[in-house]
Amino acid sequence: MTRAAVVGAAGYVGGELLRLLLGHPKVTVTRAVSASSAGRRVDSLHPNLRGHTDLVFSPLEDLEDCEVLLLATPHTVTMGLYPKLAPLAGQVIDLSADFRLRDPDAYARWYGVRHSAPELLAGFTAGLPETNRAALASADRVSVPGCMATAATLALAPLAEAGLVEPEVVVDARTGSSGAGRTAGEANLHPERSGAMRVFAPAGHRHQAEVAELTGLDVTMTATGVEAVRGVQVVCHARARGRLDERELRRVYRERYAGEPFVRLVAHRRGSHRYPDPKVLLGSNHCDVGFAVAGDRVVAMAALDNLVKGGAGNAVQCLNLRRGWPETDGLGFAGLHPV
Repeated sequence: MTRAAVVGAAGYVGGELLRLLLGHPKVTVTRAVSASSAGRRVDSLHPNLRGHTDLVFSPLEDLEDCEVLLLATPHTVTMGLYPKLAPLAGQVIDLSADFRLRDPDAYARWYGVRHSAPELLAGFTAGLPETNRAALASADRVSVPGCMATAATLALAPLAEAGLVEPEVVVDARTGSSGAGRTAGEANLHPERSGAMRVFAPAGHRHQAEVAELTGLDVTMTATGVEAVRGVQVVCHARARGRLDERELRRVYRERYAGEPFVRLVAHRRGSHRYPDPKVLLGSNHCDVGFAVAGDRVVAMAALDNLVKGGAGNAVQCLNLRRGWPETDGLGFAGLHPV
């Protein structure tokens, strides 16, 4: 069994990492690290894990050598921790934003602080198997993209790779409250969030830099917080370079994602579930993608669970690839309906 440890295990993404790894057939979790919750049982904060583990949160100083280290620590904090944690593991998978962007100036622009270890950025591989599978098979330092960036990239990649759209793209994203994390502030209190559809990034969410880097497109992203707890949905607007019809687009998407275990094409003419909807994906590692055509306008859509395919599930998928295991190990849950 491969020994894995999770740092930042008390958060929502950390809890999903524990859920997936505890059920993984080839992994044993040796440490669940949380500075704020050290000494407490893991299932006191992650009650869904009752009966599945007797782990107790450990302080950072108790972290031991392991084969895989997964970092679910906050943005701007991880880059300071990484240099002393990296020697403890052969493989490090980071789920923060600190090693996603190759350009330290771009990081400073979007996260408001200078990067403390810019020389390390080039050593990380983007953790999105559907666009970077070959590199991930040998990558020991992996940075998992953000949830909205993952959805938008998977929606747009077939169009970008085939050169079917002009480079200027607008991504309209919606996200549930869990995306703000366990320690979110006043704006995410229930009385403030309930019933709200709050535009919190009207013309430039920081994930747009990731989408631009991953797709080569010129991206503007808007983001709205909705009442859901989990889930991300993106609607991407682009202009076609030439004549496009529905049949051609369907062929492009089908060929691009043929054989992908976690990407499904959802673009139907009728029915209640015609286009990607995160509600049917909760708890699963699937990303559903779809499209629509209106004259020279192309609308590309995607939906996923922000904590799974948008975070912990992507990390486990990258782990499976690096270890040479079946890509679906530990990720077989199909989601629930109705919810």
